[in-house]
Amino acid sequence: MTKVVSFRYSLALLLLTCLMLFSQGAQATSEPATKPGDESALEEQDSAAVEVDGRVLFKVRGTSTFPAEQRAKNIADRIVALATDPSFSNEQLRIDDSQPSRSSVMVGNKPVMVVFDIDARQEGLDRQTLALIVVQKIGEAVKSWRQDRVPATLMRHGLIAFGSSLVFVLAVWAGGRLFRRLRDRLETRLHQNVHDVQFKGFHIFGAQQILGLLIGLFKLLWVATILMAVYLYLSSVLVLFPWTRGLGATLITLLLDPLRTLGLGFIELVPNLVFLLVLFLITRYVLKLVKLYFQSLADGDVEWQGFDRDWALPTYRLVRPFLIAFAVIVAYPYIPGSDSDAFKGVSLFIGVIFSLGSSSIIGNIIAGYSMTYRRVFKVGDRVKIGEFTGVVEQVSTLVTYLRTLKNEYVTIPNSKIIDSEVVNFSALSGTAGLILHTTVGIGYETPWRQVEAMLLEAAARTPNLLRVPAPFILQKLLGDFCVTYEINAYCATAQGMNRIYTDLHRNILDVFNEYGVQIMTPAYEGDTEQPKVVPREQWYAAPASPPQSSTQS
Repeated sequence: MTKVVSFRYSLALLLLTCLMLFSQGAQATSEPATKPGDESALEEQDSAAVEVDGRVLFKVRGTSTFPAEQRAKNIADRIVALATDPSFSNEQLRIDDSQPSRSSVMVGNKPVMVVFDIDARQEGLDRQTLALIVVQKIGEAVKSWRQDRVPATLMRHGLIAFGSSLVFVLAVWAGGRLFRRLRDRLETRLHQNVHDVQFKGFHIFGAQQILGLLIGLFKLLWVATILMAVYLYLSSVLVLFPWTRGLGATLITLLLDPLRTLGLGFIELVPNLVFLLVLFLITRYVLKLVKLYFQSLADGDVEWQGFDRDWALPTYRLVRPFLIAFAVIVAYPYIPGSDSDAFKGVSLFIGVIFSLGSSSIIGNIIAGYSMTYRRVFKVGDRVKIGEFTGVVEQVSTLVTYLRTLKNEYVTIPNSKIIDSEVVNFSALSGTAGLILHTTVGIGYETPWRQVEAMLLEAAARTPNLLRVPAPFILQKLLGDFCVTYEINAYCATAQGMNRIYTDLHRNILDVFNEYGVQIMTPAYEGDTEQPKVVPREQWYAAPASPPQSSTQS
């Protein structure tokens, strides 16, 4: 018994579902069952055009439950169905006025569409007259639909399309050749007649800029000509075939609507664009004046008390971003779309990315300017930064480039230089001189006066060491087994200091070998029987010379 009841319920549910689907299909393919009192709902809806093969027949209105676009589409589908039916003729169309406030266009017992009073008022006609016009339009649409698909018509239109395509290709090819010739002739004339535009020594526009602008305008004219030719070609070919006639008819709309929108938008933005243009020109020439001023400071034409000439260009590079940032802040409210959420979101995203990824970059930039104003070094100086020693090749905002003694190219971030010790060998070499120094260990049995004299003689034999100021000796350490002597000598350049050191070391070895003096005393564990002292009579052993007072006495 339970199975029988379950089967009945299932059968009832299936029948109910079929009825719902059938009712929905009937509603989708038929005119809305609008009651006479419901016509007020039609007035609240927009109208839509009934189109067949791109030709507009008439317009209809819709309701909130049955939109005008859907109603127009259903009517167009019924007209196409009539045209595809070989048994249909236009004489079968009739008007049924049996129901009040509506006229039904019928084919036999099947409705094609319903004309309401609101449809007639929209066209400024009475309902019966509009119904007659609708019948005539439907007949013409059916006739045109069939005529456009006749093989002879399609063949004729295909030949016309082929001829139009051939003419279009030949016209574009010939126009391209003519354009290139005219462009070459224009460039030749412009090169001969266009010159730089200057005002009281200030360079406003260059000849190349003017030439590029005029050639660009000429190219833009050619592009516009090509686009117009493409539009004329497509609009004339697409309307030949029923399947593309709708696209050909709306091609002008597709082309002009964006242009109209852009044009109206541009007109609204003209005041803001003029302000941005004026601001751009003012900012540009202010930057030129500022650069000219700092260039004069760098060249020495203008003096600023307490301002070093080497600071001029770095200061300009520091001032320039601030001026540009100020101009951007002023221009921001006038930028098209700046008040939109999308623009704000993109700006915020860029700001976050910049802030997250630029901390090290900003640190290097600040360090670079800090080194400039602290006068740590300049290009051409020989320096030691951390473990690297070399010549400064380039100082940029972010990094410093060194060429080492082994001809290696080293890139050092400026932030690392700030945190490291920097030895500048060239800073005082041209004025006070750079002191080169080296040490030797000599035993206690060798008179110190003899050792100092030999070291001074070795310095005198070394080229590129200055005689004034004179070299001098320092006794650095009285060690367990030897005395450590340091020879100090001046040189005027830091670039060849390695070669000078090599020559000095060679001369020290030669001098000490000439006078039989051992440079390093070997280490020993026990003391000798005789004390290692220098007798007084050997204090001034050659090449040392006693003081004048001792000689006279």
